[in-house]
Order: sequence, then C-alpha cells, then structure tokens
Amino acid sequence: MKCMYYEKLEDNKIKCNLCPHNCIINEGKTGICRVRKNEKGELISLNYGKHTSYAYDPIEKKPLYHFYPGKDIFSIGSFGCNLKCDFCQNWEIAHGDSLTMAIEDEDILLLAQSKGSIGIAYTYNEPTISYEYILHMSKLVKEYGLKNVLVTNGYINEEPLKELLPYIDAMNIDLKSFNEEFYRKFCKGSLEPVLNTIKIAAQYTHIEITNLVIEGLNSSKEEIRELSKWIGSIDREIPLHLSKYYPSYKMRLPETSYEVLLRSKEIANEYLDYVYVGNVWGIDNNTYCPNCNNCLIHRYMGGEIIGINNNKCSKCGRPINVIY
Repeated sequence: MKCMYYEKLEDNKIKCNLCPHNCIINEGKTGICRVRKNEKGELISLNYGKHTSYAYDPIEKKPLYHFYPGKDIFSIGSFGCNLKCDFCQNWEIAHGDSLTMAIEDEDILLLAQSKGSIGIAYTYNEPTISYEYILHMSKLVKEYGLKNVLVTNGYINEEPLKELLPYIDAMNIDLKSFNEEFYRKFCKGSLEPVLNTIKIAAQYTHIEITNLVIEGLNSSKEEIRELSKWIGSIDREIPLHLSKYYPSYKMRLPETSYEVLLRSKEIANEYLDYVYVGNVWGIDNNTYCPNCNNCLIHRYMGGEIIGINNNKCSKCGRPINVIY
C-alpha cells in the first residue's frame, strides 16, 4: 500500500512527513518505524492490514476509565514503532520479527460488533505508523455505528493527526515523561510533539493520559507536579493513569514502589480531578465525584456506573465528564 504524507527528494530519496522524526529514507530502506519503506522512490506501508495480535479486552485495559465503563472492545495490533523505549512492554511486536496474519476488512468489522464489543481499539504496537490502514478502517467503523479507540504514544505530526481525529472517539496517549532528556535518552524521541498531540486531541475527542512511573527516572515530586499541572492547564478533568513500571526489554531497574505511586497520585490530585494508579493489584480505582466524593463508577469487577444520573453526580448534581 502506498503511503500518505511524504515527499520525493533527489537520488530517489524520500522524506516521510508522518511523524516528528521526518526520516530521510534511501531507496530500499525503511524509516525508524521499520514499516514505511522506500521502494523505487515511492513510500510503501509494509504492515497495511497485517496483524500480530487481536483480542476482546475490557475498555478499562486500554486504559480508558471514562469511556463506556464496563464495556468490551475488539483490539487489534500490527508491528513496528516510531519510538525505541528501553522499557517497552510490547517489544516483541514493536521491535522484533513477529508473525503476522492478514484479516479482511469484513472479518474485522464482524469481530468488532460481536461479543458485546463497542468497536475497535488500535493498540499493542504504535498504531499511528499504520496510518493509512487506521484511517481506512476508522472510516468504515464509523459507517457501522461503532467506536474507534486509539492507544498511542502521540508521536505524530499535526497535519496527519488532524486528518485522523474526526474518526477517533477516544484516545489514550502515553506521556512517558515531562522531561526532554528522558525522551531523548530512553525513548529516542522528543517531548514537545507529544504535548502538541495532547493539546490538539483534547479539542477533538475524549482523551486520557498514561504515565509509566519509573522510580528514580521520571518519578520525582517536581516532575509529577509539573506534568499534572500542565495537563490540568488544558482540562483538569482529563483522567491521568499513573502506571507501575516493571522491568522489561532493556531496562532492569527495580519495579516502582507502592509508596512512590501513592505519593505521585497525591501530588497529581492537586491539579487533576481524576487520577488512577495502574498495574497494582487490589488498589481502589473507583471513580469518585470531585465535589462530594460520591462513588460514581465501581470497578471491583469491570466498570459499573452507580452514581451518575443524566451526566451528573447523583448526590450533589455536579456535571460529570464520562461517556457511557
């Protein structure tokens, strides 16, 4: 499949304009993502319609806590990524040689409306590098009256992002740190494009943000405060998921302590109405009214709405930003 968002250069080179790397790709080579290849002066997508993983997942697993709580969604993923995070939890499909399967559009759509699924989540690897396929499928999904969810690192240029967003119903964006040096050293990318994606996406669709807390690297009180304060300056109702780090891929630092996660949550709560801790068994991840602390969504088994009536808290009447 021929790619969008590139320009031809001299000597059969290509400049890819999909993500902030803006790779200059020689003939026969791929960009950093490994899936956009220069074939005889044309940019070709190597993973169009090719899948490494699919499953029915609870929407909370994305994680999305304020978007159809308790519902399932059909999740699909391919291979490749435009970042190279040392702590990648899906490195086998992001950077390894994975077996793929081709699934017809009609079969994907049939699966997306089966078993109570509300639509499709594009996840597991970085979906935006499968741009042409995601754009194509998301249009079809909307025609079927289903929902599109994008689980992304947010590393995409503004023009392609704005073309895609009208078809996306919700996004979880992975904000890995609020520090440029962290992005350069541990992710081989940069911070500002991700912040720009968050600012733009918040204007178009429902967003939630995940921050993987790695103790000693991005867990300082100052960084958590700045990160939370920045998100709150956009909208303090944006849910933030502080996720526990476990050793993975190239990173072998000890897992993040429970105490650091709770401390981070306390700091974030000063600037945001909804802060959750992820990857920790048994922790209270119910949703509470920021005004009166009434339990709005109970998550002991999935997600059950118990305190919202007509998008308001059933106890105090405060408007609640949850899609259900």
